[in-house]
Amino acid sequence: MTNPFTWAADPVRRRPLLRLLVAAQVLYVLGVAAAGYATAALGQNIILTTTPIDPRDLLYGDFVRLRYNISETPLRLWRDPAQPPRRRQAVFVLLAPGPDSVSAPIGVYARAPKPGANQAVLRGWVTNVYRTSFALRFNLERYYVPEGSGLRLERAGRLHPLRVRVSIAPWGQARIANVEETGRGRTRAK
Repeated sequence: MTNPFTWAADPVRRRPLLRLLVAAQVLYVLGVAAAGYATAALGQNIILTTTPIDPRDLLYGDFVRLRYNISETPLRLWRDPAQPPRRRQAVFVLLAPGPDSVSAPIGVYARAPKPGANQAVLRGWVTNVYRTSFALRFNLERYYVPEGSGLRLERAGRLHPLRVRVSIAPWGQARIANVEETGRGRTRAK
């Protein structure tokens, strides 16, 4: 039996392994970038309202932490009568657009439901369960902005909710497409 350490020590055998390792890393980075672009290109767009909080981090630069209006959902929207929601449980929020084009939850499920026409499914996680509601997280709570614009966005969010356009890919991945500042009869995209 050949020792695997002496087998890999041979330079003739080591070069192809090194090339394979570098190629795998490059393919992974390209795959992550392609998934992001594909989500924007193929995804279904929804609009959520949010309030920004805590816009600055010394290590990461300017970003806006977003708290969505759907982040706290009433327990009456839970659609699994067999068991109540639990902390850290993955859930699927069925969203439907309202008259103002802003999506609102119409049900929260333990398994992915089939959306109807003009409906979307957003994956989230339960962070807390209260007596009459439960809190959700969607991994869409951080939005990085150009340096110096985080405070302006936070001030605008204190006056009125911001509108966040989210793109949800057919395979479930979601990403923020843009944040729109609404107010005084106009909408400005960021």
